[in-house]
Amino acid sequence: MEKALEVTNLNAWYGESHILHGLSFSVNKGEVVTLLGRNGSGRTTTLRGIMGLTGTRRGSVRINETESIHLRTSKIARLGVGYCPEERGIFSALSTEENLMLPPMVSRIDRGMSIDEIYDLFPNLAERRRSPGTRLSGGEQQMLAVARILRTGARLLLLDEISEGLAPVIVRALACMIRKLKEKGYTIVMVEQNFRFAAPLADRFYVVEHGRAIEHFTADELEKKKPVLTELLGV
Repeated sequence: MEKALEVTNLNAWYGESHILHGLSFSVNKGEVVTLLGRNGSGRTTTLRGIMGLTGTRRGSVRINETESIHLRTSKIARLGVGYCPEERGIFSALSTEENLMLPPMVSRIDRGMSIDEIYDLFPNLAERRRSPGTRLSGGEQQMLAVARILRTGARLLLLDEISEGLAPVIVRALACMIRKLKEKGYTIVMVEQNFRFAAPLADRFYVVEHGRAIEHFTADELEKKKPVLTELLGV
């Protein structure tokens, strides 16, 4: 299958702290892949390393067959990659719709979603289109953070803990969103602590520990891998 992302022997540092130690994994186009692991295992650094947001990095990160390890973050984004960090980073003084009007187009190939398409995908945001960011719930802010990426034309989405701390009804809405995006052909890499959220959504899973991918299995293998996951993650 055609690879959307291929990470090989990725090492990454913050200052003198060596966080990723030769991490390798790949994602096929149209797949949902989840990175599992304990806090501090290097999962968020993996996403930041792909985007060039760490300090020094070495190894190989191929995005749609283009080597990106030496590219600036702005150039990496223009390969069609969208990163949704855990802190969301929306502009709280701007309305929902103003936030959605800000992102530039980053892909020369894929058109970003229109405002109407965004509102079809996120009815909650349509209802709050005039509300400033400070008036949005945590779940609505998370939806807005993802929606901004979809406006850019990115087709490879890196989502960091998007379900964390949210009400069950919002978590279900986010799961529905991921299914719809997969149907539209998007490729998604999720970092998730919430195993129950990730389990029914992902095609494949990698377990990250001490900056390395130590386990890899498919959704079909999930049941027989549960003893291993219990030992590694306590799920």
